[in-house]
Amino acid sequence: MSLFTSTAAWVTDEHRMFAEMAGRFMDDALVPNTEKWAENGMVDRAFWLQAGQTGLMAGSIAEDYGGVGGGMGFDAVTLYEQTARGDAGWGFGIQSIVTHYITAYGSEDQKQKWLPKLASGEMVGALAMTEPGTGSDVQAVKTTAEKDGNSYRLNGSKIFITNGQSADLVIVAAKTDKSLGAKGVSLIGVETEGAEGFRRGRNLKKLGMKGNDTAELFFEDVKVPMTNLLSPEEGRGFYQLMKQLPWERLTIGIMALGAIDFAIAETVKYVQERKAFGQRVMDFQNTRFKLAECKTKAEVLRSFVNDCIGKLEAGELDAATASMVKYWGSEAQNEVMHECLQLFGGYGFMMEYPIARLYADARVQMIYGGTNEVMKELIARSLDV
Repeated sequence: MSLFTSTAAWVTDEHRMFAEMAGRFMDDALVPNTEKWAENGMVDRAFWLQAGQTGLMAGSIAEDYGGVGGGMGFDAVTLYEQTARGDAGWGFGIQSIVTHYITAYGSEDQKQKWLPKLASGEMVGALAMTEPGTGSDVQAVKTTAEKDGNSYRLNGSKIFITNGQSADLVIVAAKTDKSLGAKGVSLIGVETEGAEGFRRGRNLKKLGMKGNDTAELFFEDVKVPMTNLLSPEEGRGFYQLMKQLPWERLTIGIMALGAIDFAIAETVKYVQERKAFGQRVMDFQNTRFKLAECKTKAEVLRSFVNDCIGKLEAGELDAATASMVKYWGSEAQNEVMHECLQLFGGYGFMMEYPIARLYADARVQMIYGGTNEVMKELIARSLDV
């Protein structure tokens, strides 16, 4: 199966070759390790470096900064090829998001310093926005960044941070002016190595996505150079976050498509082999109808995802459409996992079968990146004009 539709105008021969290369790499280096990573609660750093050497994280980074100078479509390909192998543990989606914050808003020095290492896997990135008491309400963040000479002093905590245990670079949303609400929020890059006062909490135990390290992060008078502000001026953080959310939400739709394709393929293989009442499970009309429904949802989503990637590449992906692909994709993913697991019968409840892991991994897709209820509200606002 492929990310691409036959009519997707954004797809080039380079994207197709990149997809073939990425797929081979995932088969060789990712698939044999997914269970181990799930048990360990973290992807090995060696895999990040291997992915970097292969060029999987450099597709959309400019050549001047260690990339290959392609567009966002290359990151979409990497993400799809990962999830189409049934993996949701490797935190490349967040790595890509961090990369594009720096590309869009970083200074030349920040780009030269951070982008090559993010492309090579020497650095793992994280985005620290969510807080224990405020959820993802960025305007209400309580983490502060107060000036101290040529530095900021960061104080506060963040929770549910993807790549939290392994991150070398954390983009932190903090209040540089507590009196200004959303206009007082800034984004600041924190290099974790040797950062005095920075502390990671335990690796959080989750329902799904067990191979990804997710942590609470603590900042206690962490001194950060003012040159790490991700903008020429303070107070731009809320605007920056809102501008980058369409890509974050599209990544969720892409991940949903990859997982759906993998689940359908695994289920078809199982029901073709499994027998009940003297015939293949595939031969029951209910099985065939359920799989037909799942396949249709997959193709509808594929078309929508490709349309959104094309709009993103053209700079035309608006907030409402990105909300739709996130909402629709994650809902379809959970529906498909439900139906596919049911077709496995009791074996679907056993973790040795990938469908059980996929079922658990799917649930958070309707929560992070903005809950699906929030997505519906954003979509509705676009109608009420």
